[in-house]
Amino acid sequence: METQDGAELCFPQLFNTSCRKLTSPWFEVMLIHIFLYSISLLTVALNLLVILSVSHFRQLHTPTNILLLSLAVSDLLVGLVVMPGEILRRTSCWYFGDFVCFLYNYLSAIIPASSIGDMVLISVDRYVAICDPLHYNTRITVNRVKLCVCLCWLYSVSYCFLFVKDDLTQPGRYNSCYGECVLVVDNVLGAVDVVFSFIVPVTVIIALYLRVFAVAVSQARAMRSHITAVTLQLSVTPKAKKSELKAARTLGVLVVVFLMCFFPLYSVFLTDDILVNASSASYVLFVFYCNSCLNPVIYALFYPWFRKAVKLIVTLQILQPGSSETNML
Repeated sequence: METQDGAELCFPQLFNTSCRKLTSPWFEVMLIHIFLYSISLLTVALNLLVILSVSHFRQLHTPTNILLLSLAVSDLLVGLVVMPGEILRRTSCWYFGDFVCFLYNYLSAIIPASSIGDMVLISVDRYVAICDPLHYNTRITVNRVKLCVCLCWLYSVSYCFLFVKDDLTQPGRYNSCYGECVLVVDNVLGAVDVVFSFIVPVTVIIALYLRVFAVAVSQARAMRSHITAVTLQLSVTPKAKKSELKAARTLGVLVVVFLMCFFPLYSVFLTDDILVNASSASYVLFVFYCNSCLNPVIYALFYPWFRKAVKLIVTLQILQPGSSETNML
């Protein structure tokens, strides 16, 4: 009987302190793993295409695309690191020790924080492009956007360390048994996180986009009339305005989908005990992580340049000399 019990433990040699393995039919476990790892692999592949597209083709090095590139890096890390780790610790035992658990929890906190920051920056970018088009090219430059992206990631790294520092100084303090990896956030930090990672950024995003769409619908003609002083600009402006409005609609879809996947996560945290490994958080975490797979699909549906770039990448034409100068727009 003792041998049978020991066979169900994550670490049979630690009979008194080891966690027990989850007991489920092997066929069911196999189907779950195939499904979840397929989504993880698809997330990595699609976002890698986005990263290669924006990085390789010089014409795509625009401020807006730099923000999409940063978001794609976050989404790639979700599929490459966060999803597999989440699958492992929820369907099996954690065999990698407390320090790797700390690193995983740290990274899985940084990535959503950076994604939220990217969404705020995308909203600001569209706000300036639509509501102040005359000054867009001078205010929103590639170098400034790169600096903002770096600051966003730096902020995420610093901010998220507050939530995992106890795991570094006292590894495994919240584990109920050996072979478990959990992250527990106390009530004070949880309240701070709700304000700075949910209420403030969501309010900013919604407020900016409401303004963007109000201007796009009611003042598009007035905006065109403001920049017709120069004859040369007159022929270029309508096309530019049309492309900016189209980009605003596309990125609006991106933001709405993100919020739809983001709201359930914090809804659970607001009503639950903010225990990341609680069963009530499993479904909403999966929905939130699936957003990383949906973003490239949105690009494919709305951006012709992305479809063209994918075709050139898949056919290996990007390996040809001078391919980075290809006209993508």
